[in-house]
Amino acid sequence: MKRVLFLCSQNRLRSPTAEQVFAAWPGIEVSSAGLNADAENPLTPELAAWAELIFVMEKAHRNRLSKRFKRHVTARVVCLDIPDDYEFMDPMLVRILKNRVSRHLPSRGLV
Repeated sequence: MKRVLFLCSQNRLRSPTAEQVFAAWPGIEVSSAGLNADAENPLTPELAAWAELIFVMEKAHRNRLSKRFKRHVTARVVCLDIPDDYEFMDPMLVRILKNRVSRHLPSRGLV
């Protein structure tokens, strides 16, 4: 089971949407967190170390992750380039996430 972590700033819109969208994806275990101290679920060193694949929504998130959690991150980090322009579970956000994330995950096989 591959451990996948989705990160944004506040863990209120983009990363929780991604966590929900991919929660039932076969072969992975998902979680989400925020990089800001006041995030709904702030990133911890333990959660950073838990992940085998980390998706960040913006380049600034990758920089903050590297700066604050570098020694805890052994995972590959993928930047999705998704701006903070969407509400939780916005259909356009869901489409973008499926398009940009799916290719990095284990194959679903025939659905």
